[in-house]
Amino acid sequence: MGRGKSMDFESKKSPSGVTIIELTVTMAVTSVLILVVGVLLVMGQQTWHKAYDSAHKQIKQDAQITPLTFGSVGRKANRLNYVIYNISGNTFTPAAPQGTEPEEVVSGDAAEFRYWDVELDATDSHGLLDVTKTATAYALFYIDGDRLKVDYGPYPPGGVYNGGGTRNTSNITTIILAENVTADPNTGAFSHTTLNGIGQGCVRINITLTDPENDDSIDVTTAVLMRNIWPR
Repeated sequence: MGRGKSMDFESKKSPSGVTIIELTVTMAVTSVLILVVGVLLVMGQQTWHKAYDSAHKQIKQDAQITPLTFGSVGRKANRLNYVIYNISGNTFTPAAPQGTEPEEVVSGDAAEFRYWDVELDATDSHGLLDVTKTATAYALFYIDGDRLKVDYGPYPPGGVYNGGGTRNTSNITTIILAENVTADPNTGAFSHTTLNGIGQGCVRINITLTDPENDDSIDVTTAVLMRNIWPR
């Protein structure tokens, strides 16, 4: 019997020498890689946006600016002329020790720092400060509703007239430092230590900030030590 012609089962090749199957597989792999890279890019962008939003949320900004402002004002304040107040309605009353111990922690709802914010006396040949003045300006930190505010104004008269009373609202600048603020109702937002009834110049703030979107909270607790003492 004569031998029949052998059948050619080889795949057809493209002019470049690549088979159709190889080309199809390559395209499929490339498509998968493109899809994976696209997914990774989208996930990376979403993660970046979440991280950015988290870092720049209002609660985070408030938690940063509050101790910075409190500390910067407190450090330049006069240690001998500051007041912690309790607030009842619109009345501010200086917080006083309630116990009989020589040393006591006294808490309140507001803190008033008094400090110098004027240049040295240019008419004085020695450029001396008038040490008979204990301050020329004040900053009153207090919670109004759920907002932490600070009033800036001249001293005298200060944030609250001597002996207590209503808050001074004339010739002042008010800044909102934080929103959605709460403090322990039993201790208030501010405290300091007294020795024989005299404040020792270390004022603390202890408040909680709450994110209204998800109820996440941040505790803001810091203290400032006043080193300036005048007149001596």
